[in-house]
Amino acid sequence: MSNQTIYLPNYTVGEDAYQKVGAMTAPYGRKAVVIGGKIAMEKAKPALLNAIENSDTLLLDFLWYGGDATMENVHQLQAHPKVQEAHMLFAVGGGRACDTVKTLGALTGKPVFTFPTLASNCAACTSLSVMYHQDGSFAEYFYQSHPPLHTFINTKVIAESPVEMFWAGIGDALSKEYEVEYCCRDKTLTHLPALGLGIAKTCTDPLLKHGQKALEDCRHKRVSTELEEVVLTIVMLTGIVSNCAVHISEDIAPKDQYYYNSSLAHCVYYGSSLLPACESHLHGEIVAFGVLCLLKYDNNDTEFDRILAFNKALGLPTTMAEIGMTAADLPIVADKAASVIEWQSCPGTPSKERFIEAILTADKIGQQKL
Repeated sequence: MSNQTIYLPNYTVGEDAYQKVGAMTAPYGRKAVVIGGKIAMEKAKPALLNAIENSDTLLLDFLWYGGDATMENVHQLQAHPKVQEAHMLFAVGGGRACDTVKTLGALTGKPVFTFPTLASNCAACTSLSVMYHQDGSFAEYFYQSHPPLHTFINTKVIAESPVEMFWAGIGDALSKEYEVEYCCRDKTLTHLPALGLGIAKTCTDPLLKHGQKALEDCRHKRVSTELEEVVLTIVMLTGIVSNCAVHISEDIAPKDQYYYNSSLAHCVYYGSSLLPACESHLHGEIVAFGVLCLLKYDNNDTEFDRILAFNKALGLPTTMAEIGMTAADLPIVADKAASVIEWQSCPGTPSKERFIEAILTADKIGQQKL
């Protein structure tokens, strides 16, 4: 029998989303410290200051998160006087900024509210952080007992964000349905992961339907229905799935733990984190190619062809060369892939040889013209 407390993300979305900040955060205190990326805070600051003008919320300071989601940066922030004085933490920026602040909130016991300024991933509403070593390589997942208390999605701020980040966000979100379905295969699912799988099946169609128009709107800094639909898919739909599909904690018996959130597409990314030539490529950019590798590994030719066509239409990667990877790198990629939890959660017994073969096959087909 389960003994679980279930938390699902709460969010406000729209061009005036920040206007709800005072009311939503009031029960948790008055003093907040804003932590995030330098450019992100610069973009969000005017709207945020305007939103709290007639509220009791006091912003103590705007602090840079350190540039990467590392435990070293978390500990530096933990020692900062303004962080210690604050009642709550406002995370502003992209995935690594949000992941840093979520980890900081877990260590300090302070409530976290997130303000994504990019639609590049679902970190703003998930209860895990992807943490890195100082050299940029993947280190570990840091799990929180619950997601941020509320996510404020200002679509105007996101529409004005760098289009390449939005583009990469589409690539990252594209993995959710295929990875979760693959991880859950042959498992006996209880209520929560079954819910996650059901929601995951709603993640692909909005991207394929609205992705090109939304990307064009972001390129022209336009808020539109299509842009909002894609933003909500990238940030919220995939984030809700993550909160349903991960159940790992020191307080949970091993038999009750599971990780069905991501799979071989992200294994390609984590393997690439060891390759200097891949460092200039974005997370979602690499994951988009990883989706093709997963589908080829799974012999799912129908979906492979559909996603290949979509990737080519949006300029997302379909070959190793486009992400800085070579055939000579694949043993390194496979060794790293086999060390992460996604690999352990695959159905059956995953094979590094088959994984490498799938990458090479996806790359060969990706080089061909449609």
